[in-house]
Amino acid sequence: QVQLVESGGGLVQAGGSLRLSCTASGTMREINTMAWYRQSPGKQRELVAHITNGDLIDYEDSVKGRFTISRDDAKNVIYLQMNSLKPEDTGVYYCKGLVPFTPWGPGTQVTVSS
Repeated sequence: QVQLVESGGGLVQAGGSLRLSCTASGTMREINTMAWYRQSPGKQRELVAHITNGDLIDYEDSVKGRFTISRDDAKNVIYLQMNSLKPEDTGVYYCKGLVPFTPWGPGTQVTVSS
């Protein structure tokens, strides 16, 4: 089963940028739909963005125009470019395969200071 590991989180000021990476232990090409989720303090985990291997993409409304999801199946990596970050973007970010399902990775912490 494919295992996923997220990286790239950190502390950034509001308005700044971060790029998250999610590396798969196996062949990501076999996973049709990959997604990024986040869990903010006191809130349930929510879907932020997803991408199919046909490059169909969708975003949660609050990140549209600021976040960009992409995938590189040759490198078994998906990315989340996050620009114009806001304090409400703070949380632990996870990637996950949706079609088919994969286990959750450990996540990477993103903290946006005001």
